[in-house]
Amino acid sequence: MLRRSRGRSLLTTIQHLNPVLRGWANYYRLTDSKRSVEAMDGWVRRRLRLILWRQWKRVHTRARNLMRLGLVEERAWKSATNGRGPWWNSGASHMNAALPKKVFNRLSLVSLLDTMTRLQSQP
Repeated sequence: MLRRSRGRSLLTTIQHLNPVLRGWANYYRLTDSKRSVEAMDGWVRRRLRLILWRQWKRVHTRARNLMRLGLVEERAWKSATNGRGPWWNSGASHMNAALPKKVFNRLSLVSLLDTMTRLQSQP
């Protein structure tokens, strides 16, 4: 589902991913381990950042979009031209600063940890 983004926009990918994430949260809601759920939540967000980084193919596009997302121009250009791979960049501090968890919450991405906490508190 998250492989190469399949030519979809980020919103479409999130819409297709949300039912799967809700199902995982419902399946694993009886577990007491929060650490593994937090790790999976972070991995999903990192994978979505990777999809965006690959969609922004050119250096100019990457720098422009990073500036649009709130990075300073110097940091955006340094990040866009660093020569590292997409997976490294998706976990780097510049992508976490530009696309934090609250951005994905606004895009209505289901958080596994939040959903599991809500499901565990229900009778």
